[in-house]
Amino acid sequence: MVQLEIDGSGKTYTVNPTKIIAVGFNYLSHIEERKSVNVQGFTDEIPEEPVLFSKTPNVLIGPGEPIVIPKFLREYRFEEQRTDHEAELAFIVGKVCKNVQPEEALEYIYGFTCMNDVSQRNIQRSDKSGWFRGKSLDTFGPIGPRVVLTENIGDPQALGIECRLNGTSVQKSNTKHMIFTVSQLLSFISKNMTLMPGDIVATGTPSGVGPLKHGDTVEVEIERIGVLRNPVVEER
Repeated sequence: MVQLEIDGSGKTYTVNPTKIIAVGFNYLSHIEERKSVNVQGFTDEIPEEPVLFSKTPNVLIGPGEPIVIPKFLREYRFEEQRTDHEAELAFIVGKVCKNVQPEEALEYIYGFTCMNDVSQRNIQRSDKSGWFRGKSLDTFGPIGPRVVLTENIGDPQALGIECRLNGTSVQKSNTKHMIFTVSQLLSFISKNMTLMPGDIVATGTPSGVGPLKHGDTVEVEIERIGVLRNPVVEER
C-alpha cells in the first residue's frame, strides 16, 4: 500500500488496488522506437484496439522510495542488463464499472497520478509467457506524488508529460498524443473485466524509454499533478 496526498488538501488516499492494468503501444512515438526496445510482440503496427497487460500490486512504491534492480538478474549473465523507465499518466478507478460507455467514463475515475512503468527488458525478451514477470518485479511501479481528483485535472488529454534521468530530459510529450484516450481505455477495459474501486490503469508511455542503473534518480512529471522522484539501487 502507498499513501498519497489528495489534491494538496492534507488528506491522503491509500493506493491498494485489486489489479493494475497497463496499456502498451499507446503513443505512436513509442511504437517508432521498437528496435531499441527490442522485446517480443513489439512491432511497427498501430494497434486497432488497446493492448493490455498486467502489473501486480507488489510493484507499488511511493515518492522517494528506491527502485530496486534485483540481484538475481546477475545470475543470468545477460550481455547487457537493461531495466527501463517508462513515464505514464495513471488513473485510479472510483467505483465499480462494467461495460461503461466512453462518454460516461470520467464519471468512474476517482483521480489521476504519475506512474513509472519500470520494465525489465531482458526478461520481456526471453520469457515464454511474455511480459508478465518483467513488468511485475518488486518496486517496479512507482506512483505519485499525489492524486488529483477528476474534477480538478481539467482535460486529461491535454497534459504535458516528461521523464528526467539525473536531471536530463529523456521523455517529453503530451497526453493529446495517445492513440486511445483515457475514456476509450476505461470503456474497453470494462468490457473485458470488471474494474473495482482503487484499481489502477497506466495509460502508456511516449518515446524516450531507456535504461536505469545503480545511483540514478528518475523523475516523472505530469502537468497539474507534480513530480514523482525515485532513486535507483541495485540489490546487494
